[in-house]
Amino acid sequence: VKLHGGEAYEMGRFRTVAERLKNYSMRMAVAGGLNQPVTAFLAALALSVIITIAMVQAQANQTTVGGFTGFVMAMLLLISPLKHLTDINQPLTRGITAAEMIFRLIDEPIEPQDGGKMLGRARGELAFEQVGFRYGEASRAALEGIELRVSPGEVVALVGPSGSGKTTLVNLVPRFFDPTGGRILLDGTPLTELSLKDLRNQIAFVSQDVVLFNDTVAANVAYGAQSDREIDMARVERALAAAYLTETVKGLPEGLNTNIGDNGMKLSGGQRQRLAIARALYKNAPILILDEATSALDSESERQVQAALEELMKGRTTLVIAHRLSTIENADRIAVLDHGRVAEQGTHAQLLAANGLYAGLHRIQFATQQG
Repeated sequence: VKLHGGEAYEMGRFRTVAERLKNYSMRMAVAGGLNQPVTAFLAALALSVIITIAMVQAQANQTTVGGFTGFVMAMLLLISPLKHLTDINQPLTRGITAAEMIFRLIDEPIEPQDGGKMLGRARGELAFEQVGFRYGEASRAALEGIELRVSPGEVVALVGPSGSGKTTLVNLVPRFFDPTGGRILLDGTPLTELSLKDLRNQIAFVSQDVVLFNDTVAANVAYGAQSDREIDMARVERALAAAYLTETVKGLPEGLNTNIGDNGMKLSGGQRQRLAIARALYKNAPILILDEATSALDSESERQVQAALEELMKGRTTLVIAHRLSTIENADRIAVLDHGRVAEQGTHAQLLAANGLYAGLHRIQFATQQG
């Protein structure tokens, strides 16, 4: 805000919101403040009308003094409950509005659990059969007709221009979304037939947007994998060592028990990324998804973490999303996505020889790096 001189603009936005809030508050205060005076005025008006009618009837000998007095007393006794009744309106309206929001949330469909089949530890064979996906009412499908088979232990890199569907494709594996067409199989079983919890136990995910919690280093590494809140400290230390974080953690005030703050604010960007990698190492899942996992690292840290990742990938089915093509040259296979479709597949050397989309992307990056 300061760099772009946006103080006046932001103050204007704040003033607009504050003015709107003030107007709403004033309307509520006026409505609430008028309740009792209006009720008292109407009650007094009704009482005066009744007294007038009673007086007319008394003059015509149509009522007695006792009857008149009893009627007036009954009217006076009604005024107090009537005031309390009008006081209910405001909190009742707020309660109804809150209830509508709560029930709207309750009525949201729960995440589908589907089948309850358990795999134990998966071999890691993935098959995408004519997979398609469309976000809501979007005019263009994010994925269309994806045919891809990944063997157990194979490292498959997904590359392509921005918006080609790479992240959408890997998000279908842990079922953050379900395909709108086709199906995905794990070890020959459709994902919809598996227990959702068991499926996600098979997957470790490291993205470029690291999510850490306001907790200790050890709790973040062992997140979700600890049994009855018991953390295997030896296993945590091994994961941190593999992610080249041992020295960093030793330098923290309380070591493994140091609280790292909201989303790891006490750590640098590279340290946060490596802590997320340590979490994946701790989980030890048979399927590994890396979404530009070394993007926040400097050259030295990237070299160290790349070595750790190569060790981690051994014996695991790995899907790697990469924008820097130099990081995936040694992948077993590279699938190039373009406009939601698999445009070409092959090894780094094969795709360069084919002189297609991958070769074009590689030339652009090579020229940029040379420049």
